[in-house]
This record gives sequence, C-alpha cells and structure tokens, in this order.
Amino acid sequence: MEGKDNKSRFWRERDRKVLWHPFTQHALWQDEDFPVIVSGEGVYLFDADGNKYLDGVSSLWLNVHGHRRPEIDQAIRAQLDKIAHSTFLGLSHPPGIELAEKLIAIAPPGLSRVFFSDDGSTAMEIALKMAYQYWTQQDPPQPQSSYFIKLENAYHGDTIGSVSLGGIDLFHQTYRPLLFPTITAPCPNCRFCHLGRGGAEYDKTYVPHALEVIFGPRPPMMDTAPGCRAGSGCLAEIDRVLAGRCDEIAGVVIEPCVQGAAGMIVQPEGFVKGVHEICDHYGVLMIADEVATGFGRTGTMFACEHDGVTPDIMAVGKGLSGGYLPIAATLTTEDVFESFQGPTHSEKTFFHGHSYTANPLACSAALASLALFEKDRTIKNVEERSRQAGHWLGRISRMSHVAETKQAGLMMGIALEEDPYGKVPYDEAQMTGRRVCQAARKNGLIIRPLGDVIVLMPPLCVDTDELDRMMSITMDAIKEETE
Repeated sequence: MEGKDNKSRFWRERDRKVLWHPFTQHALWQDEDFPVIVSGEGVYLFDADGNKYLDGVSSLWLNVHGHRRPEIDQAIRAQLDKIAHSTFLGLSHPPGIELAEKLIAIAPPGLSRVFFSDDGSTAMEIALKMAYQYWTQQDPPQPQSSYFIKLENAYHGDTIGSVSLGGIDLFHQTYRPLLFPTITAPCPNCRFCHLGRGGAEYDKTYVPHALEVIFGPRPPMMDTAPGCRAGSGCLAEIDRVLAGRCDEIAGVVIEPCVQGAAGMIVQPEGFVKGVHEICDHYGVLMIADEVATGFGRTGTMFACEHDGVTPDIMAVGKGLSGGYLPIAATLTTEDVFESFQGPTHSEKTFFHGHSYTANPLACSAALASLALFEKDRTIKNVEERSRQAGHWLGRISRMSHVAETKQAGLMMGIALEEDPYGKVPYDEAQMTGRRVCQAARKNGLIIRPLGDVIVLMPPLCVDTDELDRMMSITMDAIKEETE
C-alpha cells in the first residue's frame, strides 16, 4: 500500500505522545507504521493519506452492514433532533422500548426480558450478578450456589467479573489475585484434546445419566480419532462436576459455537445442546455469551439457534448497533425476572446500572441495523459468502505452515505452526502472526492475529469480489512470511 504518509506521520507522532492503546505493547508501537483512519465506506477504511484498506475484522468484530450506511446514519440524525441521552433510571424512552421488543422478537424463544448496558464485558458482568442473585432469592435461598463453570481458554471480557471467567493466561494471569474462583471444564478443541480421547478410548468414557439422555447408552464415537460426536468427552467432564457439586453451581458459561479470542475454536454440532441438556438435568443456569457470535456472524441470528437452544441468560453486544455506537444487552427468561420481584425497593431489586444505559442514539442505530437484516437479507448473504470462504480456506489449509483452518459462518481462523505435522508452534519471538497481518496491510487488508492464528471476520455485507480479494491477500501474506 503506497501513500505519501505525511499526514499519517503527523498524527502518529501526536498519538505516541498521549495515548495508551488496548492490547498493545507500546515498545513495539513506537516503530509501528499504523494507519490513522479518517473515514470509511462499505467494507473499506481510508487513512489520513488516502490509502484504502479492506476492513477484514469488521472494526473488531463489530461492523455488520458496512461503514456509512445511510439508513443507520439517518436514524442517528433523526434521534439527535429529539434528544441525545436520557437516563433509564426511573425514566424510559421509545427507542429503548422498541429495541427491547425487537430483541425479544428475534431472540431464542423464552427470552423475554432485556437489561441494557454499554458493552459486551458489562453485559457479562450483569449476567453473573443476575445469576448469583437469582439463587439467593429462591425459596429457600441458595447462597451457596456461587460458582460458575467456564470453558478452558474462555474469554468473556476485561472487567474483573468477566476476567474471572477467563482462561487465557496471556490476558488473564496477571490479575488472578483479584479474581473470584471458578471451575474450568475442557473445551472441545479436538486437535489438542488433553483428555486423550479418540477411537476405542470412548468405550471407557464415563457416561452418567444426563449424558445417556442426550446420547443413549454411551457417547457415539467418530470413525477416526481424535474427537468425538458433539464433544461428548468434554460434556462428560461438565457432567462429572455437576453430578457432585450442582448445589454449588450458579451457572455454566459458554460462548456458543465459537470461542473467538481463544483462537477461533469451533465447537462440534450438538455441543451447545449437550451443555443445555446437562444444565437442565441438574437445574443450573446456562449463560450464553453471544457478544461476538450474535447478529448473524455464524450464519444464524444467534449461534444458539444452530442447536435449537434457549439459554437462561444471553449476553449480546458488538454487532447490536451495526458497529456504530456502544450498546449491549443481557436477555433472560421470565422465571429469572420474576425472582427479582419484591414488596419494597430494598428487597430483591437488581442494583446495577450504567450512566449511558439504553442511550437513545445507540438504540436508534440498533433498530435501524436490525431492520437492514430483513431489507438486505443479511443472513442469506452470510450463508453464500460462508461457502465461498470455505473454498478459499480449503486451499489455504494445504499450505505448508497452516496447521488448521476454522470457520463458523464468517468467523474464520487460520492457525500457523512451524511444523503442523509435529504440532510444533513458531517461536513467540518470531511474531509470525503479526508479520503476516502487516504483510496483508501493505496490500490493502486490515486483519489482526490472535497469537499465530490469523483472524478474518469481514462485515456481513461483504460481496463476492471483496471477499475474494480479502482471502487472496491473506493467502499471499501467509506465503510471503512463512514459505
């Protein structure tokens, strides 16, 4: 990507003097020729020098319908002519009411209450507090139900509660002394299965009653190792914990379908259903973090729909406003909501809120974005582009240093290794993933790595030519930096 670089250099110098960027090592940032983005159009971003980039990560997994979408722009302008913000504490407003109604209409059936917040991490904090307080308000109260089961390599945000649910040492280890204890269950990452499952090993798999309900007498085996149908080995471990400690468990927390920040770990079909069935069997809450997977990313409006599951609590964010303004929501059932009803303000009230809860501008943007799903047949486009991306990933998977390609809808990951056959990773000091993304950027594509997993997550409006260009640049960048 060629450019005069004069304006960008001016802004970079100012940036380095005053800013502290998220997830950024600033010792490296000093030498980084990072783009300074000044505008966008559709799936493209433009920097201060006029260079044009494909937005291959949807501006951090947010953008749905493209940048500067006229319908969303107009919805925000129209709301500005009325009011920019009014508190939701003791007051309400039409955009908030209408958005809650729309979310309930499109959510998995049974979710009937909406609690708004600002971002995905806060939506998960709300889910945790809501779940714990729910148990303290049962008859009789069950305050001992204070533990949460999380999946290995989990990521649910960066506030203290959501970090407590995290399992990625790079992000979370530093803060362990600040966190509350949780219980870790294995995630169905079959290539690196630490349970040692596969083939005849499943003849010896622990099969308690709850799994018999799901799978029959014993978990079915795949024809080849490693792996198992619907991640039955991992489900057995969740069941094993609940069988002995269900009275202590407030809920099981999962990212349904894909564990995004873990490196795009795609769960096998039926895994989410299995978790739901086990939760129902033991009478604990299932909490689904759909912050990244919601709003069409995996090919359905919400990832839980792939397995026909309605969680007890579901957190959403990111794409809710189409990638325009910060807003998130925690949806729950009437059963959970009713447990918070009391005769006085001091009894059973959920004491949680944010200054910008249900901001009218953000609600208006979200309403316009949800309307575009119908107008543009967005989910249909995701289905078609997913097949197209799958063909490209098939080609990329045959490259000599590609260990694995992972895909759910338009959520894609490409895992790079020094020796894929021996499962030998690149030395961290080589920063292979980072170099690949920098090579792609020189050719007009913005992507980011998760370690040495290259993440591709384009806006859902991406067309055939734009996606071909993204995949081609990615393939060339991998070849340039690894072969």
